[in-house]
Amino acid sequence: MKPIVVLVGRPNVGKSTFFNRVTRSRRALVDDLPGVTRDRLYADARWDDSVFTLVDTGGFAGGVEDEFSRQVHLQLRRAMADADAIVLMLDGRAGVTPFDAEMLDILRTETKPVFFVVNKIDGEEHEGLLYEFHDLGIEHLYPVSAEHGYGIGGFLDDLVEALPRVEAEEEMETIRIAVVGRPNVGKSSLINRLLGEDRLLVSGIPGTTRDAVDTFLVRGGKTYCLVDTAGIRKKSKVSRKLEKFSVVRALKSMDRCDVALIMLDAAEGVTEQDIRIAGYAVERGCGCVLLVNKWDLVGADRSVEERRVIDDLRMSARYLGFAPAMTISARTGLRVSKIFQLVDEVFAQYDTRVSTGQLNRILEQALARNEPSLHRGRRIRFYYATQVSTRPPTFVFFVNYPEAVHFSYRRFLVNQIREAAGLDKTPVRVYLRKRTGRK
Repeated sequence: MKPIVVLVGRPNVGKSTFFNRVTRSRRALVDDLPGVTRDRLYADARWDDSVFTLVDTGGFAGGVEDEFSRQVHLQLRRAMADADAIVLMLDGRAGVTPFDAEMLDILRTETKPVFFVVNKIDGEEHEGLLYEFHDLGIEHLYPVSAEHGYGIGGFLDDLVEALPRVEAEEEMETIRIAVVGRPNVGKSSLINRLLGEDRLLVSGIPGTTRDAVDTFLVRGGKTYCLVDTAGIRKKSKVSRKLEKFSVVRALKSMDRCDVALIMLDAAEGVTEQDIRIAGYAVERGCGCVLLVNKWDLVGADRSVEERRVIDDLRMSARYLGFAPAMTISARTGLRVSKIFQLVDEVFAQYDTRVSTGQLNRILEQALARNEPSLHRGRRIRFYYATQVSTRPPTFVFFVNYPEAVHFSYRRFLVNQIREAAGLDKTPVRVYLRKRTGRK
């Protein structure tokens, strides 16, 4: 397992900017508004020949006067408990604050290596700003600029020297699962339930999750990456810049996932926005599992109500007929244990490759069962087919008049492939291409 390095500090000192620079990514949202990061963000970083996992945390702001503060502090302490080294980031421009001193008191009891980094020092001429921080009794301060890169290299040299050495790990295939849906449908609660711990912040206030948060889990010898995302609201209701970035991150998380868990609220039923979100997943070619959450709140005859809700969902999103659907309760754990089984089934089909021989036999049988129509008095002819990619399974059919093939016949071919190749739980893409090189 890679060593874990945790970034801590008060809000708006530049932890997320530092995180993005060291991990060479743009994973963490950055904004002038304090408190942008709330959950723990993980990403691998490499310096020279050393690899470690860097963790960005929510800002430490002293007391715990509200629920958000209590949960952020809890996440912070759990992150430090898991760490091999801790980096306290201070703000060189703002100087020492009571929150810095309070955080320092907490860190004095730590036995693991602690590094003190003063950010926003843009060059050697600004290092005079360090003098104030020596009053805290810190022996070694690292002046850096997370934004411009000043001092980062020297700090990382000392950091990796203090980390435990680990043998290179064999890369395991990871199934990426994005949890998406409207605000407050229970996405973070579901991931916490799947993990068996309160790793993500949960609140009844919509918009608690702002970033796309990756969490890794090994289960049954398989590695999963669970991606919690911000709730996707209608465009007309997204106003603030930060929320727009959060929604963009949520949509992009579907670009890099294998399976999307699309969550709905049982109490509110199937909404237009639920169908729109499902459409985003289909457009991006994700495998999909539909989860109707908060089923513990349904008071009527649950078996009858379940059939009604699933039928309503199927009617509203007919293009998602391949996606398994299930009612769950993230709060009580109802049927949550079955989710990984569904994900495994969907992913197995999502990653399936059909041999060219089998595919062309399927095509031959389909043509015999339902012959293509005429185009301007000439028969539409399908010559052969091949699979060009997986995730999702994607096929190309070579035909003499591709533009003349009706969408209903294309759908017929997709259904024949699904039935014959056992691809009933994955999206399937079919493209028609004109055969060239022969008259």
